[in-house]
Formats: sequence, structure tokens, C-alpha cells
Amino acid sequence: MVTAASAVHGQESPAASIAPSSLRSSLTLEAVLQSSARFAPDIIAALARNRQAEARALTTQGAFDTVFAVEGRSRIAGYYDGTELTGKAEQPFMDNGGYVYGHYRASSGEFPVYEDKAYTNRLGEVKVGALYSLLRDRLIDARRSDYRLAANDIDITRFETKATSIGVQARAIDAYQKWVAAGLKLKAYQALLALAQDRTHGIQRQVKMGAKPDILLIENEASLVKRQAFVIEARQAFRAAAVKLSLFYRDEQGLPILVEEGRLPEAANAFGRVRTDPAFNLAGRPDFAVLLKEIDKATVKLALARNDMKPRLDLTGEIAKDVGREGLGGYSRTPLEMIVGVTFKIPLQNRKAKGKLAETQAKIDELTVKQRYLAEKIQAEVTSIGIEVETASQLVDAAERERTLAQRLASAERRRFDLGSSDFFLVNQREESATSVEVKLIEANARIAAARAELAAATADEDALGLDLRSPFE
Repeated sequence: MVTAASAVHGQESPAASIAPSSLRSSLTLEAVLQSSARFAPDIIAALARNRQAEARALTTQGAFDTVFAVEGRSRIAGYYDGTELTGKAEQPFMDNGGYVYGHYRASSGEFPVYEDKAYTNRLGEVKVGALYSLLRDRLIDARRSDYRLAANDIDITRFETKATSIGVQARAIDAYQKWVAAGLKLKAYQALLALAQDRTHGIQRQVKMGAKPDILLIENEASLVKRQAFVIEARQAFRAAAVKLSLFYRDEQGLPILVEEGRLPEAANAFGRVRTDPAFNLAGRPDFAVLLKEIDKATVKLALARNDMKPRLDLTGEIAKDVGREGLGGYSRTPLEMIVGVTFKIPLQNRKAKGKLAETQAKIDELTVKQRYLAEKIQAEVTSIGIEVETASQLVDAAERERTLAQRLASAERRRFDLGSSDFFLVNQREESATSVEVKLIEANARIAAARAELAAATADEDALGLDLRSPFE
């Protein structure tokens, strides 16, 4: 896995690229979360999707761009020799379906009588006009609905990015805690093996002196082999956990770092403290926020469908003035002109708009039901995780008491064995039981840490998940 990641970047193993100083200090959960928030590929990809949504919103704004057009025509053969040049600029309204325009037209030569309107004075004609929608397209139209929907899509993409980031950070916490748990288990089994190794020399001396039977050497060797197997299995689990952790803990080039055993934190605060905010706002959950935005989108579509049910009633106004000396069209072109017009249009059946209206209303009903169920589901999830945190805390307390007793029993049994009052089987059993309880406590601590991390993810606690840090790729 690490090799494949290195090959993509055209570099050697990520571990080889780490500066020696970075391997000295203990690896903290905060460092992992900071690295994951900055360099996790899923988060970077989600931020790229944000930019795509923003670009699509910019595209919809293009519907409100000012459009400039020029048109020219000239008769190059025939009885008439008229030439006409027209330039027009049009700017749509942002708060209405209409538009305002400016128009300049100049002509020369003669035109047939059926093209009499082509004549202008010598310096041309200037015209300014506007169209204003009074019913359909007054409050909303296709252009403005597309823009609003694109803006909603930006919000949805941001919430989806937040959900992705929360998922990544939750997995990063899980990977870190499993790495810590595997490391602490490895240390526990190494300590268990060290006890047997330290006892070997004394047993050999006692057997040589005849104080202990020869079979004790075989029993001790069997115990050593068994404990070595524990260490081998624990080391393999630790290495596997380190590989998974490297997907979230990366260097400044974004390459995975394979963390070594020497960077394990102290046992007292090994798992890192995920501090959750007791105040939980349901709207802060990205999946719930996405659903609210989907309802907003459906509401925009509903407004557009209702708009399409209305008849079209447009008011137009225009002011025109020819400038310069009188042209071939005569004096009638010179006076200032003011024109007002009205357009009325309505489809009789209007079945298309009715269908859209019914469909959109049904969609809103569907999303409303989903919203209510999701709110209930989230509340139940948070409550359930809270119970899990409380239960895990009780298990940790019980495991700590059990460990204290097991360690006292193992220590007392070793003293009795050293004094000759106990046998090898019993002291071996006490030590392995104490180690089993130690492993049990590690798992209990890992469970409560995992429950707190799950609670942070369920409540979308960005600070607890290390998401208050901005990615450099955003």
C-alpha cells in the first residue's frame, strides 16, 4: 500500500523521506488530525467538488451577462444600393424576467418602400428600451431559478464536504487509536516476555545446583516460546495498524508516513482526549443540512412551476431619436419617438405547468417526511452513543481495579516463587493473567476513546475532529 502511494508520486518509500527529528517525539492525536485535515485525498477531492459547484454557479450567472451584437447588410447588386449597420446591447434584469437594451442604427443609400424603416438620418438612430414582466417571470423565471438552484448546490456540496471530512477524521481517530492499542498490547507482551527471560538465568542456576528438577528448564523454554509468539502476533498487528494509520498521517508532500514503535505516546494519555461539545445543534449535522437544502431546491422549483401557471403580461417601452442631418428617408425620422407596448399570452390547457406543480409538491412532501425521520434517527443515534460512552467509562473503572489486583497477585506469586514457596506453573499463570487483564484494560480504554470519537462524529463537532484547520488546497 505504501509502495503504491510512493510510486504514484515517483518517490521512494514515504518512511525514507521523513526527517530523523520527526521520529523523536510521541505522535499525538492532534498531529494526526491536523495532517489528515490538510492532506487526506478524500477531503482534497471534496474541496475540488466545491470548486466545481462554484464554477457551475458562475455559469448560471452567464444568463445575466450583457450581450452586444452587431449586424450589417448591404445590397451589392440590383436597383437599390442601401446599406444598414446595427449595433445592440442588451442587459437582463436580476430582479425581473425582462431586460433593458440600447440600440444604434445607421444607414445610407436607397431602400425599397417595403424596407422604409431602414432609413435613418445622417448620423444614425439611437434607441433605448426595456421589457418588464408583470405576471409570469416577474418574481422568478428560468434564469433566476437556475441561479438559485446553483447556489443551493454550492451549499449542498459544502455540507457534503463537511460530511466527507467528518468521516475521514473519524476514520483517522479510529486508525490512531487502533495503532495506540496495538502498540500498548505489544509493550505488554514484551514486558511479559522480559519477565520470563529475566527468570531464565535463575532457573538454570537452580537446576544446575540441584535445587530444581531438569523439567523446569523445559517448562521455562515452553513459556518463553509461547510468550515470543504473543510478541510476534502483537508486532504484526502493530505494523498493520501503522500501515492503516499512514493513510491519514502524511508528510508535507502529502506522502504517507509509516510511524514506528518509538513514537507511541505514554500510556496515561495514549489514546488522546476527544473533547466533545455537550451542546448539539441538529442543523449542524451535514446530512440533515443537505436535506434542508434539498427542500429549499424543491421550493424554488415549486415557485417556478407556479410561475409557469400564470399568463404572460409584458410591458415594453422605447425611446428613439435620429440624429444628424436629414437623410433620404425624409423629415419623419427626425422627431423624438416614444413607444409603449403590451404583450399578453396564455396557454389554454397549461398541462405542462400543472404536471410540474404536482410533481414538485409531491417531492416536497417526500423530503419533509424524510427530514422528520432523519431528525428522530439522529437523536436516537446520539443518545445511543452517549449510553455507550457511559458504559465504556464503567468498564474502564472495573478493568483498572481488576488490573491492580492482578498485578498484586502476580507480584506476590513471583516473590513466593523466588522464596521457593510457589511452583513455576502458578507464577506463570499469574503473570499471564495479569497481562491478559492489562490487555483488557487497553481494549476498554480504546472502546471509550472510540465511543467519544463516534459521538464527536455524530454531533458533527468540528473542533473535536480537528476540522477547524483549513486545507491548503481549498
